[in-house]
Amino acid sequence: MKVLGIDPGTGILGFGVVEFTEGKKAKIVTAGVVRTPAHTPLHERLVEIYDGLKEVIAETSPDIVSIEKLFFAQNITTAISVSHARGVAMLVAAQAELPIFEYTPLQIKQTLTGYGRADKKQVQEMVKLHLGLKAIPKPDDAADALATAITHNLMNRAL
Repeated sequence: MKVLGIDPGTGILGFGVVEFTEGKKAKIVTAGVVRTPAHTPLHERLVEIYDGLKEVIAETSPDIVSIEKLFFAQNITTAISVSHARGVAMLVAAQAELPIFEYTPLQIKQTLTGYGRADKKQVQEMVKLHLGLKAIPKPDDAADALATAITHNLMNRAL
């Protein structure tokens, strides 16, 4: 099973595809980001996100999409733009007829580290361990997307 994890954002949207096979370690297929230029109108940024994710799906053929939920935001403007990016990501997945699963940051931290208030570095270290990597994936947004994909697998292994 291949899971496309998404860490939504309008400036930088992280993505990571992980392949999970029975009895074998998780294997990273690809990871990266869709960057959109600052000060570009929002609708243009959303089109770039749409196109970028369509390309990732076309190239990797994931079975499932796992996306981080917007838990809360202290800056309402940021929360709204991230919500737009989440909506576009979900639209791309729905158009590709992929099941979509959503996880809060708390669920991701708890699942990967056993501690819901783990910091970013702890989560990224667990991503490195789960995928058998020598270094933490860069940039951070890609590592966060991989964490979302791994979370889906860990939370649904018994299913």
